[in-house]
Amino acid sequence: MAAGSRGKPKRWSQRVTAESNALDLEEGVFAKDDPNEIAKSLKRSAETSTRRKAEPFRSAMSMLTFYVNRAGKGLSKARRAKLERAKDELRKLYGKEKP
Repeated sequence: MAAGSRGKPKRWSQRVTAESNALDLEEGVFAKDDPNEIAKSLKRSAETSTRRKAEPFRSAMSMLTFYVNRAGKGLSKARRAKLERAKDELRKLYGKEKP
């Protein structure tokens, strides 16, 4: 039987994004248009999580990077650029800007 035949995600990466053991993500967080809103949502999720294993910044950045990497070629240039800007916004929120 196919993995998606019982309503389960077809890909393990889809399952990780939906059921992360580290963060409870706001629904549609990666679909938001504003990079700052994406970063704020990830920050809230990371700081309220009781299951994460790393510091909040690392957990939030890891989830964002994971999403960008797994979406791969499926992301438009504009969408990828927004998500990359969200990384910069996340760094700003945590005071970890690149020099």
